Amino acid sequence: MATTASSSPTLPTLPGRYYYDPAVYAAEQERIFGRQWVCVGHHDRIPATGDYFTTDIGGENVLVVRGNNGEVRAFLNVCRHRGARLCNAPCGQVKGVIRCPYHAWSYALDGRLIGVPNMADETGFDRRAHGLVPVHLARWEGLLFVNLSEGDPPSLDAQVARSVAERFGGDDLFRRYHLDELRIARTIAYDVVANWKIGIENFLECYHCAPMHPELCDLLPGFRGGRAYQQGLGTEFAAGVDALTRDGKATRPPLRDLHPDDQRRYYGLVLMPSAFVNLLPDHVLIHTLTPDGPERTRIRCDWLFAPPAMARADFAPEDTVALFDLVNRQDWAVCEMTQRGMHSRAHRDGGVFVPIEHHIRQFNEAILEAIEGW
Repeated sequence: MATTASSSPTLPTLPGRYYYDPAVYAAEQERIFGRQWVCVGHHDRIPATGDYFTTDIGGENVLVVRGNNGEVRAFLNVCRHRGARLCNAPCGQVKGVIRCPYHAWSYALDGRLIGVPNMADETGFDRRAHGLVPVHLARWEGLLFVNLSEGDPPSLDAQVARSVAERFGGDDLFRRYHLDELRIARTIAYDVVANWKIGIENFLECYHCAPMHPELCDLLPGFRGGRAYQQGLGTEFAAGVDALTRDGKATRPPLRDLHPDDQRRYYGLVLMPSAFVNLLPDHVLIHTLTPDGPERTRIRCDWLFAPPAMARADFAPEDTVALFDLVNRQDWAVCEMTQRGMHSRAHRDGGVFVPIEHHIRQFNEAILEAIEGW
């Protein structure tokens, strides 16, 4: 993101129309979600061969599936025959082949066209040229990213490293959490009536934490001052708090390889353009945001834990799921409240960021740079 330097106590927000104008939304879909690497969640969303999920990105519906060799691939979720959507559920499992429900054209899990009814005697038809259209997919620290670019996409490492370096000064801290080894224990999906950027902006600041999240501030008292991070890194737990659960008590051991300081801190990170990573002593929480129109966002929240902890007979993550579900719902309520104000002439030219929110303007400038000329 660009760096904004200003001696002013305030910086301007984006004008209100950037949060509801269909033309702005279309430009974002084409030039951000259609060109950048977009996080679509953790690889444990599809743990077994044939498991799949679908997601809307940049005007396309993308099918992500695990193949026979364990490799995860992504394709446009479109039959090459007449354009029917292949997998119409948000997630599921196919038994060896992806079969179009319209005319039963069938594709292998690696995208090859392998079945074409009543075409055995047709000469000149090249099945190899009619496989599923692939989408670039890459994996970083257990997280799956897709890129819709038709040519060679930019480096995922460069895009992710930029976010991690700006937040943590490098990737050493992030790698201590071994996201690749973790597994999904709980998932909650939310439908939020607000533009996706409002959700990102809300996560980027803690100026709202004292009025909106009293329960969270009891556990992380540094949030009451409006600053999300202490010493440029994490936020320390309150005295007597051992975990971010409703009662502050730890019921699981910390993740392996954490430093002593990590075991009493919360770290948050935005992976551009639309994912949040929350690092906690005993688990990791991933939010993936999917724009669903100019004024609606689907948000998936996955709670990930170490397999040894999940294998214990007394494993019960509800203590921390309940806390963050509460925090999520508080956040989505205020995001929807903000969305309703975007149409007002009072916000026609935008609002202001106070000094402890100035870094949000960097996110705004990244958006403006990406859609320049729309």
